[in-house]
Amino acid sequence: MALTLFNTLGRTLQPFEPLKPGKVGFYGCGPTVYNYAHIGNLRAYVLHDILVRTLHRAGFEVTHVMNITDVGHLSGDNDEGDDKMLKSAEARGKTVWEVADMYTQRFFQDTERLNIQKPRVICKATEHIADMIALIKRIEERGFTYLAAGNLYFDITKFSSYGELGRLRLEDQKAGARIGVDKNKRNPQDFVLWFTKSKFENQAMVWDSPWGRGYPGWHIECSAMSIKYLGETFDIHAGGIDHVPIHHTNEIAQSEAATGKHPWVRYWVHNEFLVLDKGKMSKSTGGFLTLQTLMDAGYDPLDYRYFLLGAHYRSQVQFSYEALTGARNARKSLMDRIRERVKALGRGFLELRNKPLPRSFTEGKAGTYLAAFNAALDDDLATPRGLAELWGILRDPAVSAQDALLGACAMDEILGLNLAEGAETLVPVESPALRDSIEALITERAAAKKARDFARADHIRQTLKEQGIILEDRPTETVWRRG
Repeated sequence: MALTLFNTLGRTLQPFEPLKPGKVGFYGCGPTVYNYAHIGNLRAYVLHDILVRTLHRAGFEVTHVMNITDVGHLSGDNDEGDDKMLKSAEARGKTVWEVADMYTQRFFQDTERLNIQKPRVICKATEHIADMIALIKRIEERGFTYLAAGNLYFDITKFSSYGELGRLRLEDQKAGARIGVDKNKRNPQDFVLWFTKSKFENQAMVWDSPWGRGYPGWHIECSAMSIKYLGETFDIHAGGIDHVPIHHTNEIAQSEAATGKHPWVRYWVHNEFLVLDKGKMSKSTGGFLTLQTLMDAGYDPLDYRYFLLGAHYRSQVQFSYEALTGARNARKSLMDRIRERVKALGRGFLELRNKPLPRSFTEGKAGTYLAAFNAALDDDLATPRGLAELWGILRDPAVSAQDALLGACAMDEILGLNLAEGAETLVPVESPALRDSIEALITERAAAKKARDFARADHIRQTLKEQGIILEDRPTETVWRRG
């Protein structure tokens, strides 16, 4: 079965066919680093990870690009509200640059904990201002802009297919638009490409441009950086469903206005909201949960990943600690199944890891489970069905311990629950004395790190590595496995 994706542009399931055989260009909207990512934000990055892993399994070479929005932009997508970066910096007594750096690091700490693979290209907006200015000049030269009160605006009436992605009826929007938001706009949906007249005094992040000293509008950064790294037309753009009516709609307009090429992006993939009882989580309103919040409550980050995999990405998910506890218990039961199979197979598991699946697997019942799993992921990334096949192969007494573990590990190459690593830590070593020695060194290393004796901690890690023992630092513990 070929991979199919639900394309927001057209609202249909479509077979995935890349522009270039064997290669995929993928841009996923990254974080705005003025605060911690909340767990609703992180849902998008788990989706991106599942998509990239699925593409890799299908044999594609994927160029995954993600932006870091470290330029202050307004709290409303449509040029309204406060400057998020400036407001955050003032509240924390830091510079905007310090705030951006701090929350960028925290974001990648969260994604690492969730076992999300890093994109091939990570691009900061502040390092691509020249690319944004160059793209804005192209848009201006093609007649899609106007200057008003010092700011350069995109005129959406000049772009005939504006609103196609979100299926927007502009006449309805105009009738219901609020008056006085920005009197310089000719149309309520027009948006700023470059600000030179900011409503904020002493704006920290400003650059010289043909239109004056100022800073870019939010939407232009994604267009400029995706085109720089993926070309003027590429395969997939992903993000949260909230980006459809404004941010992604505006990206399409300015990108296709600049290049004259249609479509700019061929497949649009959007994940639904994660909601609390009181509604969608929002950093702007201050009511949100972080991954660290869940960890402080005793949950492993992979419990949250499992929770997300239990729902299809296009379904809105209601978050509760009760539901997360259910996911934790399910993941624990999953590892118990792994433990049973490892106990039956012993060190034979290590000998089979990273080798081609044997004929007994592919021609037997285990192969049927893996085929069903692959079909589920090929069907618009249906992770709930994929989890069901994972449980099936581990529960089925007709599947040998060897085949059950091999199948589970193959499935986990996409699910990303670290099942293989967990299984390896369960394999018994040659003697209790050796196991005790390893555990003692791990304890000594933890004490060295706490005392900030990092040289000793690194020496212990290297000593164990030379003995074929690999350490993995997890949020709540350090585990080891045979290398």
